[in-house]
Amino acid sequence: MATKKATTIVAKAKALSLHMGLNGVSGAAYSGWTGPLAACEFDANDMAAIAKAQGMRPTVLITKQATRTKFLSALRSTAKTLVAGDLFFLTYSGHGGQVTDINNDEPDGKDETWCLYDGQILDDELYFEYSKFAAGVRMLVLSDSCHSGSVVRAMPNEPGSRAMPLGVAMRVYRDHKAFYDKLQVDVAKAAGGQVADPDTALTQVSVSNRLTAVVSAFKPSLVLVSGCQDNQTSMDGDHNGAFTEQVLKVWANGTFTGTYRQFHAKVRAGLPPTQSPNLFTLGKAGPFLKQKPFSV
Repeated sequence: MATKKATTIVAKAKALSLHMGLNGVSGAAYSGWTGPLAACEFDANDMAAIAKAQGMRPTVLITKQATRTKFLSALRSTAKTLVAGDLFFLTYSGHGGQVTDINNDEPDGKDETWCLYDGQILDDELYFEYSKFAAGVRMLVLSDSCHSGSVVRAMPNEPGSRAMPLGVAMRVYRDHKAFYDKLQVDVAKAAGGQVADPDTALTQVSVSNRLTAVVSAFKPSLVLVSGCQDNQTSMDGDHNGAFTEQVLKVWANGTFTGTYRQFHAKVRAGLPPTQSPNLFTLGKAGPFLKQKPFSV
């Protein structure tokens, strides 16, 4: 009697993406500074086009739409939706800033930020929200901004830089101190009194500049490529940011065939020494790094 062969049905991975591009911010939230930029909206739309072409379902938040509430709502909704094997692709293009660190989790005494339209998102908040994703979810984050406190302390802002000027950063924190201090306290409490910060959670950089360590309590697998090193600035442009432009060039409408590590190396090679994109990981990201970029 013939026997039936068992068949295994493998569920197709889900893939969602979120893309933010801010050509300016609200002066009411930034002590009168509006931070005009030229190409961030283009960056967001171009990253969304890659996501759609790869079979993801993209959401785009442009300038006034890119508020703290809308971003956090989208991030939390996505975290509840995705399961092991799924992909979340997040991009940010805009200014990076800083606020004074009050919970002593930053060696430089500053919390780095993304400048959303109506207020900053702290790095503490970002990494706490990332930690809510399920084990086995792949997270790819591309950040075309200056989001290191050492950048704005170490050098003046160059024309076209995507770093919030130091004077503005100090003024914004002074004017909204209660809000940003409470954010840090709330995140620390929600995380059990211990905030997972990328600068202190990662171990040393290898010779090839690959950060290889993982955070044991971090369940998803995260790969982040940022637009520059801590002591550099990410530059804006007329049509794309310098980092995003190089990402698009290397990707070449999907003809790139290497891994994430090879992709990062080629993007970095195409930019000047004054802007060297960084690569680091959180969670068990080894297998993820070996995949072709943007693969669902």
